[in-house]
Amino acid sequence: MLSANDFASASWELVVRVDHPDEEEQRDVTLRVSGDLHIGGVMLKLVEQINIAQDWSDFALWWEQKCCWLLKTHWTLDKCGVQADAKLVFTPQHKMLRLRLPNVKTVRLRVSFSAVVFKAVSDICKALNIRRPEELSLLKPSSDYFKKKKKKDKNNKEPLIEDILNLESSPTTSGPPVSPGLYSKTMTPTYDPVNGTPVSSTMTWFSDSPLTEQNCNILAFSQPPRSPEALAEMYQSRSLVDKTKLNAGWLDSSRSLMEQGIQEDEQLLLRFKYYTFFDLNPKYDAVRINQLYEQARWAIVLEEIDCTEEEMLIFAALQYHISKLSSSAEIQDFTSESEVDEVEAALSNLEVTLEGGKADNALEDITDIPKLADNLKLFRPKKLILKAFKQYWFVFKDTSITYFKHKELEEGEPVEKLNLRGCEVVPDVNVAGRKFGIKLLIPVADGMNEVYLRCDHENQYAQWMAACILASKGKTMADSSYQPEVLNILSFLRMKNRNSTSSLASSPENMDMNPECFVSPRCAKKHKSKQLAARIMEAHQNVAQMSLVEAKLRFIQAWQSLPEFGLTYYLVRFKGSKKDDILGVSYNRLIRIDAATGVPITTWRFANMKQWNVNWEIRQVAIEFDQNVSIAFTCLSADCKVVHEYIGGYIFLSTRSKGQNETLDEDLFHKLTGGQE
Repeated sequence: MLSANDFASASWELVVRVDHPDEEEQRDVTLRVSGDLHIGGVMLKLVEQINIAQDWSDFALWWEQKCCWLLKTHWTLDKCGVQADAKLVFTPQHKMLRLRLPNVKTVRLRVSFSAVVFKAVSDICKALNIRRPEELSLLKPSSDYFKKKKKKDKNNKEPLIEDILNLESSPTTSGPPVSPGLYSKTMTPTYDPVNGTPVSSTMTWFSDSPLTEQNCNILAFSQPPRSPEALAEMYQSRSLVDKTKLNAGWLDSSRSLMEQGIQEDEQLLLRFKYYTFFDLNPKYDAVRINQLYEQARWAIVLEEIDCTEEEMLIFAALQYHISKLSSSAEIQDFTSESEVDEVEAALSNLEVTLEGGKADNALEDITDIPKLADNLKLFRPKKLILKAFKQYWFVFKDTSITYFKHKELEEGEPVEKLNLRGCEVVPDVNVAGRKFGIKLLIPVADGMNEVYLRCDHENQYAQWMAACILASKGKTMADSSYQPEVLNILSFLRMKNRNSTSSLASSPENMDMNPECFVSPRCAKKHKSKQLAARIMEAHQNVAQMSLVEAKLRFIQAWQSLPEFGLTYYLVRFKGSKKDDILGVSYNRLIRIDAATGVPITTWRFANMKQWNVNWEIRQVAIEFDQNVSIAFTCLSADCKVVHEYIGGYIFLSTRSKGQNETLDEDLFHKLTGGQE
């Protein structure tokens, strides 16, 4: 038996600060504890000593010096390493957080500060009615991100609080395991597939979502376009190196918000981080599709991604059309069932491209791999030589192009054979100028070979371009996604096709349009307002018959067709190199880019990757590919964990399948992205 004195010598005083939300000042509580007392026992003693009757179930202990939560309540203080000098805080695990959504709306909701970010984002998406939360994450913007916004608000008479959608009652608490990213095909639709409005009988997809119908519309409908002045304030001319800074602030998905220094009521950005949008379905995804459209729209208008002037006008026409439909009261008046069926059929075709999956019709796959054969023009850029195209007879089979001097020589030796697996395919098109070119960057041992092909007309271009895109991914024209790819390229070309007979330039509708709202400030400076409006209205004729959801999906699809789409840039130093390079991370490859010229140097496909790891001591990422190719680099514009997580995240997302009906394998995600720090 221990005497009272013995017990006293084995115990010690532990000071715990209580972070009580109803009291202005935090207060310290002193407990007498021993090393064999478990964490749950410490919390029980605390609550007894505080002696306030309330629900304490959300409270937990936070260890300030170690920057970690003590959530394993069965562990003893000795096992945790807690001693008398430990600074512990008894604080709620769920706190308020402000999130700037892709549509530039801010929502305020209660989020878990103790769960890892991957789980917290799942809960946030559940509250906002966004499926497939694994595609999104939280980004901590640079310190100057909100400064321009605040400057602008000083001149704005309306109070800033009106901009915030408050979802304080949002139930993002950890309940029974749910799968916010999955649904059953027999579910009742949540949204009208034509105009994206909530179906009132099943107002929200998640039964416990805090969204009212009004709030749901705020998230599912496009906001009115910003004024040219507001755009000019937000716009920044960015070099490739500047773009690397945009991606430095992604939070670590394997650690909690509190562990990463995020404060209560801090403002973060909720963004689509991974550019593989799986299973977009208008019946369930009105909020997801709209937020995706908004992220794409801002990327175009603020020139975070490059596009040609012709493409900018197509994007402007689609924005104008979406803006007009969103603000129109007639949006509800789609009553014809046949119209709905037609739109759904069109959208199901689009879905194949948007999700990068295969169509259901197995008959489209054929055992005899088709080939393309035609006269095309070819040009290889060399120094001091003018751009002169020369005609050859081209044959496209499997994933390779061979070309001959004449059709009659097809059975003989080709001039050259180009293997397109792993190459970069870049459109080089000007529809108005009847220029249909394909730029190929083909990986070779010492870099990339640049080859230009020139087609004669739209149909030829669509067939060869689709074949090149599939070949770069290691697929042939026998793949069922080939025909949809051809049709999508043709539809995008038709949208670019200008109608010379257009008489809309002086229409009253055109006079009301503010064209500078729909294009980047740099593009707006090049043209007079009336001229710009006329060109946007001209392009609008090609999209005027689209429904609201179809127009948004078309916009997303056109965004996906841009050469730079899905590339996230980081400034790195490769092992053995004396200068900095840009590393582009995409859903299926890594690209080394010259920081000075922006020219791709080498491409490495994830499909050829054998293993990758991080040396945490020197913060170096090392990757090994097939054929004894290995690379290593240190990251200069962000922590190497951010890049490591990007690579692992894309590999994780590639394991998803449409037949999946179980919850996401969160353990696999952390295994692929967490590293062994």
